[in-house]
Amino acid sequence: MIANPKSHSQGSSPGNEHNPKLCCRLTAFLLLSLYTTACTLPMAMLFWIVGDGMLPSAAKSQTLPSLGQSAPPAPRRRTQQTPSRKPAPTFNRAYPIPPVGYPAPQPVRVQPSPQFNRYRLGIGDAIAVNVLRFPDLSFQAQINQEGNVITPLLGSVPLVGLTLQEAQERIRSGLNRYVIEPQVSLSLVNQRPVQVTVTGEVIRPGYYTLGPGSQLAPALLVAGGATTQADLRSVIVRRSLVNGSILEQRVDLFTPLQNGQSLPELRLQDGDALVVPRLEVGTTQDYDRNLVSRSSVAQPSINIRVLSYANGGIGNVTLANGSTFVDVLAAIAPSPDAANLRKIALIRFDPEQGKAVTQQLDGKAALLGNVSQNVPLQNNDVIVVGRSLVSKVTYALNVFTQPFRDVLGFLLFFDSLRDSASNLFSPTRNDGNSTNR
Repeated sequence: MIANPKSHSQGSSPGNEHNPKLCCRLTAFLLLSLYTTACTLPMAMLFWIVGDGMLPSAAKSQTLPSLGQSAPPAPRRRTQQTPSRKPAPTFNRAYPIPPVGYPAPQPVRVQPSPQFNRYRLGIGDAIAVNVLRFPDLSFQAQINQEGNVITPLLGSVPLVGLTLQEAQERIRSGLNRYVIEPQVSLSLVNQRPVQVTVTGEVIRPGYYTLGPGSQLAPALLVAGGATTQADLRSVIVRRSLVNGSILEQRVDLFTPLQNGQSLPELRLQDGDALVVPRLEVGTTQDYDRNLVSRSSVAQPSINIRVLSYANGGIGNVTLANGSTFVDVLAAIAPSPDAANLRKIALIRFDPEQGKAVTQQLDGKAALLGNVSQNVPLQNNDVIVVGRSLVSKVTYALNVFTQPFRDVLGFLLFFDSLRDSASNLFSPTRNDGNSTNR
């Protein structure tokens, strides 16, 4: 029989107040209640915060991983991140990536070094020297053949090879022995003509006299212009100094032509040597020969050899540089009745292979506007008109098995055909069936 609790609380016996079992049960119950409260209260607060939207989405995903997925590994280094709901852009919007088809930004064109642009005095230059507070010491003179200038009080002073600043300092230091702290200013009154040497891939290599202050491009034009084999990406200018050292500057003339920019400002001086290099094998992929041929630094005209069955001979046609296949057809004006315009051979010397390369062109299609048949011409190209003649020339090229050393040997081969012109231009029985290979 269980006693009534009220009776125990209102009037308990002295033996029940000190029951040890009842005290242990009450203590265990109180500890369990405190433990449960301590565990559930933080979780309840966390669920309340997440449900109310007080944590960012990134914190939700990191705090509460979905079922079936493992929590992401903790970062090695904790960094404070600013909450952001939009993804960061992949490129700077101030400088967006250009769409496909736009030209890529061109590199900055390197100008000649300041040392190379410094003018150096030479024989024939006239200078004017002004000495402040001493008008009797001021003078104007020309550098003589010995490379000296005659000055008051100092006599003969050598100035050849010096810049204007160096010549001014030499005269000032000489007057400093007689005058206390002289103030000297030197200026160039008249420049001497410029004599340069032009070699390499130009039409007429040699020595040329240019006007004072001449640039690089006019010097190439005086030498006949650059050939079709010239590499204008690295034109070399060499300059010898008085002390025996040599300055060398490489100038890129092709990139300004390609980008529509002005040419580098390089002023030539007396004694400079210009070298136009030759295109190397395998470096012509990004080099536009047609653009160079139509520029002002290339040779103005090209020579085309024509072998015409209708005319019965070999002739030369001079055309403007940059001309095409249609231009040579207009120059020779072959008759459609006497020549087959559908099969015309263009023979060109290939320096990379060391042999002649034949290309068959459709002259009628080119005249009607077919761009693929209207190919650009190069200097020393050979045009062969006539089906039988094309067959004979092709056979002669196949018989000549030795490679041509250069374009001169290629031209000599066609010049030798003049001696056998009677056999070359005589009709054959299979004239209508001959084809060009």
